[in-house]
Amino acid sequence: MLVMAAGCHRESGAGPDERHTANADRGELSLLLGAGELGADWHEGGAPRTGLPPWPWEQDSCPDYRSSDYPAKSHRRSAVERYYRLSDGSSPAHHVVETYEPGWAERNVDDVRRVILRCASYSVLGSQVSFDVVDPHYLKGAGMLIRGRIAHADGPNTVTYFVMLKRGETVSTVRLPDPGSQAVVDSIAARAVARLG
Repeated sequence: MLVMAAGCHRESGAGPDERHTANADRGELSLLLGAGELGADWHEGGAPRTGLPPWPWEQDSCPDYRSSDYPAKSHRRSAVERYYRLSDGSSPAHHVVETYEPGWAERNVDDVRRVILRCASYSVLGSQVSFDVVDPHYLKGAGMLIRGRIAHADGPNTVTYFVMLKRGETVSTVRLPDPGSQAVVDSIAARAVARLG
């Protein structure tokens, strides 16, 4: 089974050149969406993890991806993340909020754009993974809306939306299984923007 986490596989930890502060304070945790903000059927998938979760855009299953080509992630100061699950056990959602060293949040946005271009479509485990930018100036320029798709040879496609928002040196990325309505995605994105203050 393939799981779309911006890609199909995420690195388990920071590289040796990655500088960061792993301690998150209550202020950073408050930037994460609560399960109820995704909808009535959503529940938190455990306590929010602090420390430095993997960069949300790792694509090590993509043949054109080289982690070292994306330097911004090594300039994260801290990050927090939370997983969410639906009552019926279907695809989970994920939210990560990263704080960057001065000037590096914008470079992170550039790195994400390059990942999406280089790994716009690739095969893995008999399925085709693809990404397309739905709106490069989402929410009046506050972020970017990306659609990820896994085309399975033996089953229905899996569609996931990624809402990436930037405010100052903070980047918020929400991964959400297709809710079947753009309005639902927009509503969740607006809540994530409000969390950034």
